[in-house]
Amino acid sequence: MEAPRVSQEDDGLEGEGNLARIAARRRETPHIVRDREDAAEAKPDAPGGRGGRSWLFAGAAAVALIAGGCGLAEYLLVGRFVYSTDDAYVRANLAIISPKISGYVADVGVIDNQHVNAGQILVRLDAGDYRLSVDAARGKIATQDATIARIAAQTEAQAAFVDQASAQLDGASAEQSRAASELTRVRSLAAADFATRQRVDQAVADQAKASAAMAGAMAALAGARANLAVLQSQTREATSLRAELATAMARAERDLGFAEIRAPFDGAVGNRVVEPGQFAQPGARLMALAPDDGLYVEANFKETQLDRLAEGQRARIRVDALGGRSLNGEVQSIAPASGANYSLLPPENATGNFTKIIQRFPVRIRLTEAAKGLLRAGMSVVVEVDTRSDDAAKSDNKSEK
Repeated sequence: MEAPRVSQEDDGLEGEGNLARIAARRRETPHIVRDREDAAEAKPDAPGGRGGRSWLFAGAAAVALIAGGCGLAEYLLVGRFVYSTDDAYVRANLAIISPKISGYVADVGVIDNQHVNAGQILVRLDAGDYRLSVDAARGKIATQDATIARIAAQTEAQAAFVDQASAQLDGASAEQSRAASELTRVRSLAAADFATRQRVDQAVADQAKASAAMAGAMAALAGARANLAVLQSQTREATSLRAELATAMARAERDLGFAEIRAPFDGAVGNRVVEPGQFAQPGARLMALAPDDGLYVEANFKETQLDRLAEGQRARIRVDALGGRSLNGEVQSIAPASGANYSLLPPENATGNFTKIIQRFPVRIRLTEAAKGLLRAGMSVVVEVDTRSDDAAKSDNKSEK
């Protein structure tokens, strides 16, 4: 039989020396213990006992089953048609502001992150040399205008010479006709012995002189006409040269205009590296300009997700920077090649060692609602594309037909 245990209360009594009472309590202890065990077995389960826990587990299982069923239904009805990716970012067609001409920077009219309007001056270059070029071109045009005026006057005078030569030719022609008639008449008279031999010789000489004068007049007219043609050619040449000088002047004025670098559209300045006094070379990067409008989303979907993606499908864009706020979009285009093919060193898989890696294809998402002032280029977003929207759009087109 197990020896009775000594309780803490007995320890306290023993410490006081009351041995008789300790012995009596030890004799009563086994009966008290058995009575307590019987009472515990007869006591019904408390609300927090095994029965309560069983009901709790059953309720949790039922809730989990309902939630799982709802999730499965959501996947079968919607989820399996929605393709999503978090490899997506907001993009913008940034403009790199560069000078077209070289020169020292005279003034920078903007600072980083400043908003500018289209046509606003961003940078001014020293335009002294270009103003001199415009003045020189303008002076050359004035000189050429004077040359053209001189040639025009010469052409007018030569035209008068042509008229004079033509009149002389007419006179010579008339004289030649008269001399020919006179020779014919004198010869007739000489044949009838009514004219002397001297008269015949004189008529022959007059006819020869008239023919020579006629030839001279014709030559003078031809020379005058040739000179007139030369002057007319010089006029065309001078006019063409003036057009070239005008083009050179327009180019000089255009270069002068490029001394003021203006914003091509409304946007915000970023990445400004230009400073006053800096020598700017053509094509050098001065700053970047992010447009207010024209933002879009570039989502990099896996190649295994391209089976149902198509242009025109509706997309939902959740922006991380906006606390997950959703914006509406539309699939605009799908890249013709994977992003790896556009890299500086495209992958070359024709090697001895090969590991298959799922490729990603950039998909351009057009924003269909106003997001001006909300988005910035480079923001991370999560894109969800509803591939069912393409089927709905096709059915709508068929119904319209």
